[in-house]
Amino acid sequence: MNYRLVSKYLGHFSMAIGLLMAPSALWAVYFREWRGLLALLAAMAVCGLVGFGLARLGRKAEPALRQREALGLVGVSWLLAAALGALPYLFSGVFDYSYVDAYFECMSGFTTTGSSVLTDFEGTARSILFWRSFTHWLGGMGIIVLFIAVLPYLGAGGKQLFRSESPGPDPRGLRPRIKDTAAILYSIYLGFTVAETLLLMLAGMNLYEALCQTFGTLATGGFSTHPQSIGGFDNLAVDLIIIFFMVCAGGNFALYFAMLKGEWKAPWKDTEWRVYVTVLAVCAAAVTLNLMGVGGRFRGEPPPTPPYQVQQLLGSGADQAAPALVRQPTRYGLGNALRYGSFQVVSIMTTTGFCTDDFDKWPYFSRALLVVLMFIGGCAGSTGGGIKVVRVVMLLKMAYWRLENTFKPKMVRAIRVSGLVVDEGVQKTVYAFFVLYLVWFAGGTLFMSLLGLPFQTAVTSVAATLNNIGPGLEHVGAVRNYELIPAIGKVFLSLCMVLGRLELFSICVLFVPAFWRHD
Repeated sequence: MNYRLVSKYLGHFSMAIGLLMAPSALWAVYFREWRGLLALLAAMAVCGLVGFGLARLGRKAEPALRQREALGLVGVSWLLAAALGALPYLFSGVFDYSYVDAYFECMSGFTTTGSSVLTDFEGTARSILFWRSFTHWLGGMGIIVLFIAVLPYLGAGGKQLFRSESPGPDPRGLRPRIKDTAAILYSIYLGFTVAETLLLMLAGMNLYEALCQTFGTLATGGFSTHPQSIGGFDNLAVDLIIIFFMVCAGGNFALYFAMLKGEWKAPWKDTEWRVYVTVLAVCAAAVTLNLMGVGGRFRGEPPPTPPYQVQQLLGSGADQAAPALVRQPTRYGLGNALRYGSFQVVSIMTTTGFCTDDFDKWPYFSRALLVVLMFIGGCAGSTGGGIKVVRVVMLLKMAYWRLENTFKPKMVRAIRVSGLVVDEGVQKTVYAFFVLYLVWFAGGTLFMSLLGLPFQTAVTSVAATLNNIGPGLEHVGAVRNYELIPAIGKVFLSLCMVLGRLELFSICVLFVPAFWRHD
């Protein structure tokens, strides 16, 4: 391990994090939030000092960046990004100067998870809320991919960094030079950002609100400037715009590049995309019918809840973290069932986590289906989390082939996805990912249960953070948050977030002693 080289790049990365706080500081000036401005400037200064110190330590490092250094740099960079990005929250006193809460919120932002411990939206400076949403946008396409796009000196090492951070089992290169690939991805990402922002402004939002909701949408993150998430805007046009862009963000960005080159049918030739949109459509229809009353109902199950309204309870502490629901015992009509059911299915499967209704009060079938969709996630090469559709397709095909092989042992069959043969190395990687994923999910659920959390809360808190979704069920449900989770639980769930964002390997290797030894 070339520690000096890693230190050098971490130093540059730390200074970059500080510079990226500048837009939030400009909003602080615009809104005349001087306390927020001081917090951001202090955080920028700390980032600069940390970056300068790390860069000095690595000033004589050899430039060769091998796979080991690339893995270490990616893993440590994300942990460091959350540590430095938490400083504006800490210095502004948003979380009563709790660094654990600040770190949790920032890790949730950068990893585009959307799990939150924030309850006082009115008392939080809008410039700090902008930084909260901006961390989504930065982490959506990847903070290391951005690093590659703007730094000219990474050379061949940039390819190792790109592979270590990019979601999916086999991220395709769009150009021979990885720097060009990163630039193309961010150009498409920026184009979507401009388009959605303009459409949301036409739908009635101001620039600030439109930008923040756009950041949460395209990064499939879920942070909103409204305490009731997207449901607080109560605007059908906003819902439809966000649904469209959530679907786009959950797709493979390489397909959009192919479309820009004139290959308009590229998505429909891609197996993963076809499965992705089919699952979304079928599940949206199933939830819509279930909300309308189709399906059995257990005697103790409450009736479906129409669009919710949240009332802030009097008092403080735990009371503020558990808003009351205004329940209406009427059944959903077709319009509302389709509107809220479709939005929530797309939001959960793309791992965005926006909410327009309290799905924790939906019928059991709908809730169970949403939990299943949490694990599937978006496409490889998207900003979404989860296992990824392509891995699910591969696992199903490999399982079917093994089943068929039990009674046709001499038959040889290749596993194909989108017409391409999946080689044995990729298959082994998918198997290894799935095993690590199951082990971490099961172990994490047991750990959270050990902290005294109820079963649904323990299971879905790990599922929601490991798959970078945000809301779970019960005490971490749609209209509640993670404030009441014990501090050690928040630290563990923060680790789950970065494990899910980097798809396990880039973080798990940090716990292997041999990884840190000198050759």
